[in-house]
Amino acid sequence: MKKTTLCTTVLTFFAALLLTIVPSGAASAQEETSFITLGTGGVTGVYYPVGGAICRQVEKSRRLKEHNVRCTVESTGASVFNVNALRSGDLSLGIVQSDVQSFAYEGTEQFAEAGPNKDLRVLFSLQSEAFTLVARDDSNIKVFDDLPGKRMNIGDPGSGNRNTLELLMKEYGWTDSTYSLATDLKPAEMAGALCDNKIDAFVYVVGHPNGSIQEAANTCSSHLVPVTGPKVDAFVTKFPYYPIVTIPGGLYKGTDADVTTFGPKATLMTTASLPEDVAYLVTKAVVSNFDEFKGLHPALASLTKEDLLEGNSVPFHPGAVRYFKEVGLWKEDGAQRAAPAGK
Repeated sequence: MKKTTLCTTVLTFFAALLLTIVPSGAASAQEETSFITLGTGGVTGVYYPVGGAICRQVEKSRRLKEHNVRCTVESTGASVFNVNALRSGDLSLGIVQSDVQSFAYEGTEQFAEAGPNKDLRVLFSLQSEAFTLVARDDSNIKVFDDLPGKRMNIGDPGSGNRNTLELLMKEYGWTDSTYSLATDLKPAEMAGALCDNKIDAFVYVVGHPNGSIQEAANTCSSHLVPVTGPKVDAFVTKFPYYPIVTIPGGLYKGTDADVTTFGPKATLMTTASLPEDVAYLVTKAVVSNFDEFKGLHPALASLTKEDLLEGNSVPFHPGAVRYFKEVGLWKEDGAQRAAPAGK
């Protein structure tokens, strides 16, 4: 018995010693790891690869031992879904159109029932997005006003595409019955439906160039349609987060001339609950490797560091503000809003 007790005591001592010396660093590292999930959009859109580019930069800096934040990308229903998932805590970050961020923060439009979400914060803006109307050549759709009576994809419920189109439809006094058919296809389904002659046109609020629009242009005779006119002018005046946008000609087969339309900006959103250090590290991982980041997707190619601070109607997260101040990008001129102290 004494022998067994002695062995047990010795083993217990060495086990305790090993726990003290060897695993403590590993345990500490594990405790310090922050796991964040970034909500994007459909896999054929721009949000998904842009979200992947953000996480790639975060993971790269983690491998360089700069921090211990793990970032993963999730394909979602895009802007409205991402805002709701941020509110419920199902996402840490989400890419959201600048118009949708405003509606969610103020509790207007489709967020009126849920009420204002004053916990929303922004890290930085991304690419400009264009309200892009794509039509079959045989549909006789030359301008936006030609849509009544046509077979139209109005967008996936909860998406920024549908939200923006419905707002513009209100300006025109249109409803779903204005079209001979109103479908709610997801982005991955739109080009196929157009080229299979199941719809005459679809709207995609997206950065360019875009894979789905490229698919439609290369598969069937189609073109981009300008979205202009007095009602559009009134619309962008009413909603200043929709600036006029020009889609360069020659990006897609069948559209040689520049196309004028409007559109919001894509923004990287989070909430006040995201730790300040994590927000700081995500912002730094992207901005400190900015040229490399811009090269990860064509939609980011024309982005400037100054663009990162534009087009937002909600407060910036303190972690992002801290980094932008460090690198001299933050300007206290009233155009940018930081969150209140301690938020």
